[in-house]
Parts: sequence; structure tokens; C-alpha cells
Amino acid sequence: MSRIDEYVAERSKNDPDFSNLVEQENINLEVAVKVRDLRENMGMSQREFASLIGKPQSTIARIENGSMNASTKVLSEIAQATNQRLTIQFSPAF
Repeated sequence: MSRIDEYVAERSKNDPDFSNLVEQENINLEVAVKVRDLRENMGMSQREFASLIGKPQSTIARIENGSMNASTKVLSEIAQATNQRLTIQFSPAF
């Protein structure tokens, strides 16, 4: 375990708000990577992908840079528009 992992684990034990923030950021990062990978595998620009989904390009950019908490509704719209299956996997916290 790295020092940062140790710090996060220790602080999370004592600060539920911090633990929740870390978990949300981890989710945002995982979604960002998956959406970007999907778009790139389809050979599309953000603008083209956004048009396919029916969202502004800025929404795709925010999802991909992890600054947006993408709702299950938006993720479902992405899955439907790209003929993908939306799966959610829960994992244990620190």
C-alpha cells in the first residue's frame, strides 16, 4: 500500500465526509476513463460522440475529465446510443 493509500485509509476512518468525497472522486475517475475509452474505440471526437448521445460537447468533456458526477440517466443514455450494456459494480470501501 502506498503512502497516499495509507493516508486516505486512515483519514477515511476518522472523517466520513472525506471518505465519501474520495469514493465519489474514484467513481468519477472510473466513469471518465470508461467513457473516453468507449468514445475513442468508436473513433469519434467529443463533438461527434456528444451529437450521438444528444448532449452538448461540454457535457462529454466534463464527464471525461472527471469533473461531473454523471447520473445513471446520462450513463444509460450513453449506453443506449452506443449499443452498450450499462453495468454497475460495487466494491468494498477502505
